[in-house]
Amino acid sequence: MRLLSVLFLGALLAGCSTRHTGAYEVAAAVAPTGSTEALKAEADAAWAQRSDKAQLQAALGKYEQIAAAEPTNREVIGRLVRGWYFLGDGHETDEAAKLAAWDTSVSWGKRCLAINGDFAALLEKGDEKEATAVRVLGADDVPCLYWTSTALGKWAKLSGLGKTLANLPTVKAYMTRVGELEPDYFYGGPDRYWGAYYAAIPSFSGQDLGKSKEYLEKSITAHPDYLGTTVLLAEFWAVKSQDKATFEASLNKVLAANPDAIPEVAPENRAEQAKARALLAKTGDLFAD
Repeated sequence: MRLLSVLFLGALLAGCSTRHTGAYEVAAAVAPTGSTEALKAEADAAWAQRSDKAQLQAALGKYEQIAAAEPTNREVIGRLVRGWYFLGDGHETDEAAKLAAWDTSVSWGKRCLAINGDFAALLEKGDEKEATAVRVLGADDVPCLYWTSTALGKWAKLSGLGKTLANLPTVKAYMTRVGELEPDYFYGGPDRYWGAYYAAIPSFSGQDLGKSKEYLEKSITAHPDYLGTTVLLAEFWAVKSQDKATFEASLNKVLAANPDAIPEVAPENRAEQAKARALLAKTGDLFAD
């Protein structure tokens, strides 16, 4: 235990210089001339087909052009945060490509949150970080808060322990604020996050499989047709608990579900079904027996 504590402290200290800074130039797109109405309609039509990677990328390119012309358009920039996250989570398989997509999502997320003048002013003063300045964010900021937190968490986890520890306070602060402002956002998103969080963290950092299952089941009960939470129950809680029966039953339930049960997230549900198939293929590697 003493060795673990020393290693944990070392990683934490190393991680202090590995907070996300963002490598993506969010102002790179060329702004359209004239009205953006037609371009927005084209972007929305491509977004509706985001199960297709090329359509998603086309939508993102068009939304970026609109954002260049309308830098305070929360709806469009929020769509960029979510869309770049989904590109990494639902389409990319290469780790470098995932990291690039999530980095881009977080960079747009910071742009989106800065639309809130009070938040931007606190950060500009330099005596506060995102984790404390988050208190001034309001209901209009919830979509960007949620997707930025989600993307930052995925980016940091895939980047390694140092970046995970360095960025975790911000991720948690963002998701906590979402829970305060809109606790049921995106089909029980805050409960889904905490369910995965309490299973994913190491035992010496407060892992609590009881809390994990409680949060995940709460989210599933409220929104059984959103398949991502059931996948997380299998991927995090069941694996950490070594409950093979729940793992297999949960993933088979996802595969048997109708992804169109919630039309507005049918692309996300199909991506979750793909994750379920991939996880089932690794059953032998994930369980001891």
